[in-house]
Amino acid sequence: MASGMEQGEKIDFMSANPFSFYHIITELNEQDQQDVHGTLRMPDIDGTSAPLPLIIGVNGSKNWSDHHLEYLKMFRDNGFATFELQSFNSRQVRSTVGEQVSVTTAMMILDAYRALEVLSKDPRIDKDNIAITGWSLGGGVALFSAWKPLIEAIGVKTFFSAHLAFYPPCLVDMDLIEFSESPIHVLIGELDDWVTADACDDLVGDLSLKGVDIGITIYDGAHHGFDRRGPITTEEDGYATADCHFRMRSDGALLMNLFDIPMTTPIRQKIALAWCAERGTTIGGNPKARKASFAFAKGFMEKHLSK
Repeated sequence: MASGMEQGEKIDFMSANPFSFYHIITELNEQDQQDVHGTLRMPDIDGTSAPLPLIIGVNGSKNWSDHHLEYLKMFRDNGFATFELQSFNSRQVRSTVGEQVSVTTAMMILDAYRALEVLSKDPRIDKDNIAITGWSLGGGVALFSAWKPLIEAIGVKTFFSAHLAFYPPCLVDMDLIEFSESPIHVLIGELDDWVTADACDDLVGDLSLKGVDIGITIYDGAHHGFDRRGPITTEEDGYATADCHFRMRSDGALLMNLFDIPMTTPIRQKIALAWCAERGTTIGGNPKARKASFAFAKGFMEKHLSK
């Protein structure tokens, strides 16, 4: 185990490789085991031995990017410990753009809860004040890790105190809307064409009507990855999912738009996306939205994690 604030500490734990939510809920014990690791970093605080609140960060489909790490540094500067979940690097995967099967939301949610189990036992960490945040694919992890059927199937006794999801995949109509009582917030750009702001707005509305503590902020004129630095560019292989909307059964299975076939295998998921999605998406920074989202993230964590 490495030490030092900047280098961080490598934390190893055992997870598994469920392809979908369905496999977590119905077949978790049958999944292949997977060694996973992440990096724990502590804030530079003198004179305190009290357990610290922790924020677990989850990367997007392009793996870890500089702006993700900027958020985590901001959190540490504000007195929070942080943990970089390395779901991709643990599986020797660099990117899932254009395929979305080698590392999935389900795998990363299980990874996040297995990490939570380990980290909540660390005496330096306040187990009652652990939040999760993520971007794009990781935003889906931050969002759906609050879904009760997954929590119950994984069988954890420690829960996330807050969920902050940056531009997550919201393209579902849920048969069962049962979420934890922890606050959830979605941040997304008006012009996002990976998953549309309208899809997230609709999902947040559906959840709110069922009493879920969830909110959404939509940034005017902002694209996917609005909080990164740099101009708008085109990701040729990215899935544009404006025409994709899938029903999600209570057992976690997503159903194809056509014939309601469960998307419980990689080939079925690829067929479903080929049917509804286009290739070619935009990604890039928006200085105004970036500044606002950093400020929101800081305030959200200060509000919902006791220090």
